[in-house]
Amino acid sequence: MTTSSIAIDQQHRERERYRDVVARLASAQKKAAPGSPAYSVYVNRRAGRYIAAAAYLAGLRPNGVTAISALFTFSGIAVLAFVPSGVATGIAVWLLLAIGYAFDSADGQVARLLGGGSAAGEWLDHVVDCLKIVSLHLAVLFWAVRTLGVDSPWLLVPLGFTIVNTVSFFAMILNDQLKTTHALRHGASPTPVRSASTLRSLIVLPTDFGVLCLSFVLLGFTSAFTLVYALLFVASLGHLLLASASWFRAMKRLDTPLPTQ
Repeated sequence: MTTSSIAIDQQHRERERYRDVVARLASAQKKAAPGSPAYSVYVNRRAGRYIAAAAYLAGLRPNGVTAISALFTFSGIAVLAFVPSGVATGIAVWLLLAIGYAFDSADGQVARLLGGGSAAGEWLDHVVDCLKIVSLHLAVLFWAVRTLGVDSPWLLVPLGFTIVNTVSFFAMILNDQLKTTHALRHGASPTPVRSASTLRSLIVLPTDFGVLCLSFVLLGFTSAFTLVYALLFVASLGHLLLASASWFRAMKRLDTPLPTQ
């Protein structure tokens, strides 16, 4: 971007009102992926829209928004791992993680306002997301060692959650990459995103990161938290097993030769 174009962009931002930017984002919002959980679609994306509009008018770049997201998220993870458990601690963990999650939704929306993202920005966003997933469940493991003791069999739950969420994240990223590569190789357009049904979004709600964040409100009530966290793990494991079968069938369809013209 040249100096003159930056100046023009700054002048445009000064003239544009906050509500106009929010409306522009809403009208240009990309469709949610099929099966996206309800919290991500109806709560986090909207919160990210308001944050993105403010960040855009303040002159923040997408990578700066990603950095703010990481600051909130890893602050929440640090509180979970090192601060003594209690009601206030649980609320603090939830708020920090939820705010970080909203900023995570905002960075891509800021990129769209600026005309599109970059490969480096997408790489940074995915790496931060992967680090967040692993670190959060390991922090729960650290909390469990302090709270339940090193001999508790419940320690297997955050270990299993770490594996399930990491594999799920990797599989979804790989799915998109393989589909895009296949389409480019054969000169076809990538498969359009289908609209997600409200019912499906509600069914997969227990797999949403936002719901996981909310579960930490119960951190001061050990029995309740361990039960809810374990149920969320079971839901995520079941979703991964069912989704993997569907994803594998989709990859096999990519191996089917395209009809010749």
